[in-house]
Amino acid sequence: MSNRKVKIEGLADAVMEGLMEYNDLAADTVKKAVKDAGKTVRDEIRQNAPERTGRYAKSWRTKTTKESSQSLEITVYSPTRYMIAHLLEHGHAKRNGGRVAARVHIAPAEQNGIEELEIEIGRTLRNG
Repeated sequence: MSNRKVKIEGLADAVMEGLMEYNDLAADTVKKAVKDAGKTVRDEIRQNAPERTGRYAKSWRTKTTKESSQSLEITVYSPTRYMIAHLLEHGHAKRNGGRVAARVHIAPAEQNGIEELEIEIGRTLRNG
């Protein structure tokens, strides 16, 4: 926002113009932070995923689910190995009795992504 002289009759328009500039800046900042957080979550899941062949860890992707002028929704998913994600995350029963232990790797990455997003949005909106 620039320092400029405004007559009292144009004050409301000048304030609205400044607020619209801030709104656009904030929306762009938040969208960038959401994209970065999505990539961080994907990378952390890949890093901490159980590794037998490595195909499960490599399968994780991010995609833009919804986008408008004011919001952005990113989905982190596994398009080819989705059917085993919940089994690995929560454990499961074996065929002949007993259980396979949970290998928690999605929930911590999600929580870290949420925290990173909150910190980044707060930092950029405070500092401009």
